[in-house]
Amino acid sequence: MKWIGSRISFVDHPTKTTVVIEPEKNFWVNMMMGAWLAMWYVVGFTLIWAFYTLTLSQQEQIIVIVSLVFWLYYASRVTKAFLWLQYGKEKIKMDEVGIHIKKSIANYGKSTIYYHDNIKQISIIFPEPNSIQSVWESSPWINGGERIYFDYLTKQVRFGKKINQKDAAILLNVLIKRSRQFIKK
Repeated sequence: MKWIGSRISFVDHPTKTTVVIEPEKNFWVNMMMGAWLAMWYVVGFTLIWAFYTLTLSQQEQIIVIVSLVFWLYYASRVTKAFLWLQYGKEKIKMDEVGIHIKKSIANYGKSTIYYHDNIKQISIIFPEPNSIQSVWESSPWINGGERIYFDYLTKQVRFGKKINQKDAAILLNVLIKRSRQFIKK
């Protein structure tokens, strides 16, 4: 097993190459996000308790229901991001058939295959350093920030969540080199 930086590992076999990209591990960020998530659940359960226990007017019930809809949306988004930081991995397998990409949380996730014949060009993309997109993608509760992409038929496929430019360039070289070898076969 070879390493690119501290988060990307890959294994080269004669018939395939496997790459595993782990999320950034930061104890304090994970702890604060976990505490925020716990607080968010307490707020939601308090709203649910208030809805069923207190005597509310129709207008107050509507306000609580609308609040619960927003609460549920953000609870699901932040829970997914928190679980990704704790147990997530991006798994990329490249073989003669194509590139298999699986974004999994604790090994749960669907692997999708992209055939070599339909892949246009593998490239890297980074937002401008001081742009809103850069700040947005650097926040821990956002799962985005995929840095490596390729065009596949009519869509753009992206992976490599929040990897830095140096690691992205090295990984890109490995992927391009291996894809050329598989296409020649």
